[in-house]
Amino acid sequence: MTDIATHVSGEKARIGAPAAIAGFTEEGENLSPLNEAEASAPLGGDASKAHSHGAGAGIPDSSRAGRLTSYKLEDFPVLTGREEDFRFTPLKRLGGLHKDELNGAAPALTVEGAANVALEAVAMTDARVGSVGIPEDRISANAWKYAAQANVLTIPAGSTGEQVIMTMTGSSTEASAAHIVLIAEPNSEAVVVIDHVGTAIVAENIEIDVREGAKLTVISLQAWDEEAIHASSQQAKVAKDAHLKHVVASYGGDLVRVTPTARFTAEGGEIELFGLYFADAGQHLEHRSFVDHATPNCKSNVLYKGALQGKDAHTVWVGDVLIRKTAMGTDSYEANRNLVLTDGARADSVPNLEIETGLIAGAGHASTTGRFDDEHLFYLMSRGIDEKTSRRLVVRGFLNEIVQQIGVPEIEERLAETIERELAATDN
Repeated sequence: MTDIATHVSGEKARIGAPAAIAGFTEEGENLSPLNEAEASAPLGGDASKAHSHGAGAGIPDSSRAGRLTSYKLEDFPVLTGREEDFRFTPLKRLGGLHKDELNGAAPALTVEGAANVALEAVAMTDARVGSVGIPEDRISANAWKYAAQANVLTIPAGSTGEQVIMTMTGSSTEASAAHIVLIAEPNSEAVVVIDHVGTAIVAENIEIDVREGAKLTVISLQAWDEEAIHASSQQAKVAKDAHLKHVVASYGGDLVRVTPTARFTAEGGEIELFGLYFADAGQHLEHRSFVDHATPNCKSNVLYKGALQGKDAHTVWVGDVLIRKTAMGTDSYEANRNLVLTDGARADSVPNLEIETGLIAGAGHASTTGRFDDEHLFYLMSRGIDEKTSRRLVVRGFLNEIVQQIGVPEIEERLAETIERELAATDN
């Protein structure tokens, strides 16, 4: 395996794209051959204006903080595939989520274990909707425009041991929109599982509000049928002394794109972002995480792991961490590990670390992509274990670090069984 790790302190560096090289633009490299060829409009411009839910934002620079945000679909230029956020995404496989009207039936929601929590279906004009974050891309804004309602789940202040399973069951192939708001009241503790099953073409916004002293674990499972298309923007804000653990597990669907964003709003917060993905032939599984350190003395840890097998299996992980000038005492680390099991599979991994102050406890990032570790295989085979079984043991051990973060035994068992089925599908 090749491992690239970087530890950075001091003032940030700006690196421009090599515009003289064919295929590169100022936004990056257009790496999906399915994307359209038209040039994209610049970020910001007319989009940076007031609207009914607040001000749009967009600064045409290379900082992650300068990305356009707006509740209005029309503020976002039509996608071409040259945009930084979509340069790996095959737009023609998005089922129109970025450009069509999303009038199809949204996946049906059922909830288990919500006896002590409040679940409400509310209008999109409810004050709690949109209180966590503003859409950061065109798909999210399209979902905002067409969502018929929002489902708001509130964990009461001071409650402990709450475990809620929200199952989103898709049964339509018409493009649709969904919106969920999770609120962890002060000093509460809970685990919320969002389980996506069935078939759907859906753009989804999930807002996660972790209030002062609360501890919330959110587990997002993408267990779709093989033809499903799912784009999910999951934005969180973490208050003073609060703790968010966010776990993504993606293994179903034709195309899945999950974009978790987490922001600190006060000191003493902690954010953990974990991800597990297993891509088979033809699948596109994309994850783009962003941690925004805007306040002092907060801690974040990001770890995503993936395995790939089969022709044209494609995974994408882009991890952004921004440490602003005001975020003294920050402790942050992000890493992505990919295990390529067969020829014909491709893993793209891009860790980004932007630091605006040197007064931090630590910051770093790492990316690893490769095949099996020959030493691990040799060790197992030298003890009488055949090569096929040895390879499976290596994969299980590789992914189990994320599975163990779930903390819900039945979900951990289900993921372990899924990994076994994936491995049984090939000779690995």
